[in-house]
Amino acid sequence: MPGFVEQPEPVRVPGLVHLHTGKVRDLYRDEAGRLVMVASDRVSTYDWVLPTEIPDKGRILTRLSLWWFDQLSDLVESHVVSTELPPGAPADWEGRTTVCHNLDMIPVEAVARGYLTGSGLAEYARDRTVCGLALPPGLTDGSELPAPIFTPATKAAVGDHDENVSYEEVARRVGAETAVRLRQATLAVYGRARDIARDRGIILADTKFEFGRPPGAGDDAPLVLADEVLTPDSSRFWRKDEWQPGRAQRSYDKQFLRDWLRNESGWDPSGSTPPPVLPPEVVEATRATYAEAFRLLTGMPWD
Repeated sequence: MPGFVEQPEPVRVPGLVHLHTGKVRDLYRDEAGRLVMVASDRVSTYDWVLPTEIPDKGRILTRLSLWWFDQLSDLVESHVVSTELPPGAPADWEGRTTVCHNLDMIPVEAVARGYLTGSGLAEYARDRTVCGLALPPGLTDGSELPAPIFTPATKAAVGDHDENVSYEEVARRVGAETAVRLRQATLAVYGRARDIARDRGIILADTKFEFGRPPGAGDDAPLVLADEVLTPDSSRFWRKDEWQPGRAQRSYDKQFLRDWLRNESGWDPSGSTPPPVLPPEVVEATRATYAEAFRLLTGMPWD
């Protein structure tokens, strides 16, 4: 089954309890009960965590998420407490560590789409819907939707596929009131981010969010935005001046890496053989793509 080519050993830090190693992040709990998230340089695609890391990726994702949390602070609270390193943490955690509130997470990937592509395009091709929402005829790969839509998915474990589900299924799983709040928050955050990105020459085609609530909070409590947000790992960013529906779009995300793996490496993503080691030129091109997305979105140079 897909997953890690080689499961990394977690770093042991006095005062921190290792909770989980994800595709990209390592999660700890500190003595105050807060979560400590460490973004690694690992990269995943096609449900595999690749054997080659991308230098600076963890720091880029962390800084970009923090920038977005600030841009969105009037719309939704974030889980961020601080970015200070815990005592005894290794020096290479600097810049890629976030101390966060512990939340009860909503077990749904909150996906917003403003354009048709990816799994949404595949579903549309079958029955002209996405997550049960009917869409007009004649849309193609890259088409802008009449309005952004909320297309949730179940949250999968490492190596498993997220599965698109209907809004009604979300309401059944988390309750009607939480489902309403989840859809409203997702579309509000997407709308703000879409406008910011567009002003910087980037189309935010789709993205996914994770939300939670303080432990013990009721369904009427506000949602808190958690994990990473609006990075090339969780979003499709396209070049606005090159956008042309009807074909695959050139992007500021992992699509370059996916294309190399599928078209040039000889590796079969649908098989059981682990993916190959990335050559240096692919590593550098992927790093440059992440850094360019950071620069264009924030207006700040990465280096």
